[in-house]
Amino acid sequence: MDRRQQKTRTAIFKAFGTLLGHKNYNNITVQEIIDEANIGRSTFYAHFETKDDLLKELCKELFGHIIDSAIDCSHTHGLYSDNSVPNSVFCHLLQHLEENNNNVLGLLSCESSEIFLRYFKDSLNELVQTQFVNQRREKNILLPNDFLINHISSSFVEMILWWIKGHRKQSPTELDQYFRAVIEPIL
Repeated sequence: MDRRQQKTRTAIFKAFGTLLGHKNYNNITVQEIIDEANIGRSTFYAHFETKDDLLKELCKELFGHIIDSAIDCSHTHGLYSDNSVPNSVFCHLLQHLEENNNNVLGLLSCESSEIFLRYFKDSLNELVQTQFVNQRREKNILLPNDFLINHISSSFVEMILWWIKGHRKQSPTELDQYFRAVIEPIL
């Protein structure tokens, strides 16, 4: 993708995010996105077939980047000026969420949050499987993997919602300690 296409795509994502900040997803029209992004209709459709495709790509880009960054601790965005990368991939993920680039926390708590929470949870499933279920499972070996993955991902998402509703008073390190205190005993 060339720079011009990337700029257009970024403008569309930004316009969509702005609209989502004050309007329910179902009530947003493609025309409103086009107007907010200041692009033509054909330009929008050159990038996305539908508003649902736009939503899917936005979520893939936002959550995929956060999850990939959490797995690859060398990709730190300047989070660790003292070079102390956390041992826990979930702490690293929480630190990326705390940065709140691209207003991810706003999307997770906006009027249309159920859509973003579903995508976020789906993105977490792979991380949970690789970091917890496949590597360190010692207990409850008779429980199906998909049940454990769903349980752990759901718990993480609920913890994020609790954190947002509580005005993010806890640090990522504290949240990671809470999460691991609850999750590790079942593994």
